[in-house]
Amino acid sequence: MQTDFTLAQLADPDIAEADKILRACVHCGFCTATCPTYVLLGDELDSPRGRIYLIKNMLENDRPASAEVAKHIDRCLSCLSCMTTCPSGVNYMHLVDQARERIERTHRRRFGDRLLRAVLAWMIPVPWRFRMALVAGRLAKPFARPVAGLLPHRLRAMLAMTPARIGTPSPADRPQVFPAEGPRRGRVALMTGCAQQVLAPQINEATIRLLTRHGVEVVVAPGAGCCGAVTHHMGKTGQALIAAKANIDAWTPVGEGGRLQGDPLDAVVLNTSGCGTTVQDYGYLLREDAAWAGKAAAVSALTKDVSVYLSEIGLQAPTRPTGLRLAYHAACSLQHGQKVTAEPKALLAAAGFEVCDVPEGHLCCGSAGTYNLLQPEIAERLRERKVANIARVAPEAIAMGNIGCMMQIGGATATPVLHSVELLDWATGGPLPKALEGRLSAAATTAARAAE
Repeated sequence: MQTDFTLAQLADPDIAEADKILRACVHCGFCTATCPTYVLLGDELDSPRGRIYLIKNMLENDRPASAEVAKHIDRCLSCLSCMTTCPSGVNYMHLVDQARERIERTHRRRFGDRLLRAVLAWMIPVPWRFRMALVAGRLAKPFARPVAGLLPHRLRAMLAMTPARIGTPSPADRPQVFPAEGPRRGRVALMTGCAQQVLAPQINEATIRLLTRHGVEVVVAPGAGCCGAVTHHMGKTGQALIAAKANIDAWTPVGEGGRLQGDPLDAVVLNTSGCGTTVQDYGYLLREDAAWAGKAAAVSALTKDVSVYLSEIGLQAPTRPTGLRLAYHAACSLQHGQKVTAEPKALLAAAGFEVCDVPEGHLCCGSAGTYNLLQPEIAERLRERKVANIARVAPEAIAMGNIGCMMQIGGATATPVLHSVELLDWATGGPLPKALEGRLSAAATTAARAAE
């Protein structure tokens, strides 16, 4: 693709990066076949290629973002399926993130849209705020049902996503060190996240049990919190960088300008793939900041999805029969963002589960961070398509590695939805996951209880 930036424009590192990305695009259109919004809507401007043209025109002419640009960029899920498909290596992620930042700076949204985005950016990254919001949503649900048809679609979507049960904060999420069982084989920091602490605290608990059982010391570092993805994907780059720097400082050893005590880390382990994709990009996000670039790059290099780390150290032999037929849902942030595809399925198979691929597994479920709240109509259509494809393999349970996908898919199916680490923890000696209680056959339940 030809570009026409001035030398003055190219002096801006972000524009220089955009120029490099744009020039890599050869207009082939392969991305359109795997883009969820293009598959659903059939509009060229709702494909990666169409959005690239919109972004190119906006940046070259140094214009404020128009309503049209905002509409089509807002509809992008950032699922990154286009990057998996692209034969030219176009880094669409960095380009669309730059466009979102410009939209946030230069486009005046409607008041309701601005308010919703501000509330989500204020609420979700802070667990106690998010918990209070969910409690309020749960209390409001019964009163909203009689007038559900009169409520705005976004408000209906927010109420629908409110879980029936909101657990209490888990002690496992407090800053502390969990010692390895037996000889120590490794030392990792576990990112406990923000929304996941509230929605499914059992995931971090299962991760800690699983890692310590495998001889890994697990550090929950003081000062670590939200990865910044929620605000970053809404174009609120300043807020995202504050979160990123707090995490980098929490995981960097004292001698290198950080606050981490003790021996060096072998890895920063994440069990939420959406967060993992963002943390692995810290080095890029802070590349122009001399005070943080080195530390950010070091943290990004250490960051691994829990499935990758477990594959490297080796999974213990299962201690109980499992045998459940699983549909494995590949979260976009894991398969497209981190290029992790084989490890989760191999681990589940090694633990004794029958693992089935889901048809159209490359297409997003519609969660995409806050997308299902900001674009509920498209998100619901994608969820229906995903759940129908999952049903085609007739699973007894559904496994995945991202809390957003778990909430999105779990709200539309009666089949138990679990994080992969819950299943691996159970197979290697942990407790039966609550989602499976009452779901196993009598014989399997008896065998599971006996093994415990």
